[in-house]
Amino acid sequence: MEDKKIIDFTQGNPAKHIIRFYIPLFFTSLLQQVYNFVDVLIVGKGLGDDAFASVGNMSSLFFLIVGFSFGLANGFGVLIAQSFGAKKVEELRHRIAGTIQLAVVMAVFLTTISIIFLPNALRLLRTDEKLMANCLKYGYIIFGGLVTSIAYNISAAILRALGDSRTPLRAIITSSVINLALDSLFIFGLGMGVEGAAIATIISQIISATVCIRRIRQIEMIKLHREDFQNEKKVYIELFRNGLPNAFMNSITAVGCMVVQYFINGYGVAYTTAYSACSKYLNLFMNPASTAGNAMSAYTSQNYGAREYGRIKDGLKVCLSIALVAYLVLGSVMVFMPEFLARILLKGDEAVRLACSFIPVCGVSIIAVDFLFVFRSGVQGMGYPVIPMWSGALEMVLRIAVITLFMDKIGITAAAFAETSAWIGALIMNSTAFFKILLPKLREDENIFFKRKRRASV
Repeated sequence: MEDKKIIDFTQGNPAKHIIRFYIPLFFTSLLQQVYNFVDVLIVGKGLGDDAFASVGNMSSLFFLIVGFSFGLANGFGVLIAQSFGAKKVEELRHRIAGTIQLAVVMAVFLTTISIIFLPNALRLLRTDEKLMANCLKYGYIIFGGLVTSIAYNISAAILRALGDSRTPLRAIITSSVINLALDSLFIFGLGMGVEGAAIATIISQIISATVCIRRIRQIEMIKLHREDFQNEKKVYIELFRNGLPNAFMNSITAVGCMVVQYFINGYGVAYTTAYSACSKYLNLFMNPASTAGNAMSAYTSQNYGAREYGRIKDGLKVCLSIALVAYLVLGSVMVFMPEFLARILLKGDEAVRLACSFIPVCGVSIIAVDFLFVFRSGVQGMGYPVIPMWSGALEMVLRIAVITLFMDKIGITAAAFAETSAWIGALIMNSTAFFKILLPKLREDENIFFKRKRRASV
């Protein structure tokens, strides 16, 4: 534990550890959102609303594929954190080695299917023909370089599991500067189209992955040897058992978002453009609470592995407090300043009007998804990934039901209500599961404590 970047959540003050871990993690996630935000801003200002809509139209497909890999990485990270919390170093190394091996297979598989099925997927989304060429240009490059995104997600997940949130921050700072510089160079300097933004993204992801991988190789505790990669089948089964439900949760959620995108696209380019802008704001404003969820995952995983169940409840209070503060600040901005937000990204008056119908509704209800991130991560951290997966299915059903029933009646506002209903449904399921899993563990700890006390008194 001499490495100051690594945090052992099983000892010391929970609030102090979580805040210390959260701050670099928050800025890492914020920078990712900001450079994605500025990325599309440069595309929109440099190439126009159609190019902006083309890139935005790819977001649900990108979430489907990258979200799957991100879910796997987080699921693997939970087991790595549990091994670290339990101080089982040999098991820790085997699980990291298995994660690396499975990541290589995953990268090849996801890259292949995403490139092959991209045109058909865009048609299923009813992508407007005037956007199709740009969507394909952007998509082939982004999915062709998917290995870079997966390399970063896996390496960052390993570091977070060990309590290191500083290295991913350093990686993202470096890659963000490079990405934005290359965006400006390729689009404004060299006159490239959306492919310029895609190439800039791939190059920046190579940088961020390289920084994280170099850091992993420097940590003495997890220096891997050939025998660590000679895993028994049970290691891969454990990793998949925990990773796949997380991956499917993200993908199922993405399918619901794709159905919403399908309905939105059917109303024309103005709707597609407005919804793309609103989605960017949602991702940006969810960021503080989403980061609290990532902190909750690492904290819970380590303490669950160490059987320190009482500390998990303390961590929940800290992370929910962070999410509540985020809601009060950012939810207010969405409710009271929708037109200001819309005009930052959009030019057309029709697109701005549509965005102003969407943003305030989500601003009121975003507290549901803020709390959802924390509870869901806690359930995953305790090694119960199937429950969040089913909550993802519930999100999908609710999104599809609401958008199908109300899109013709209230337009783009139906998409906002679809998000709201999905968040609330998933929050109820995950918060209920969290307490049902944790409370028996706490009672078990209390019984052990009183038994030991009685024996000592005798």
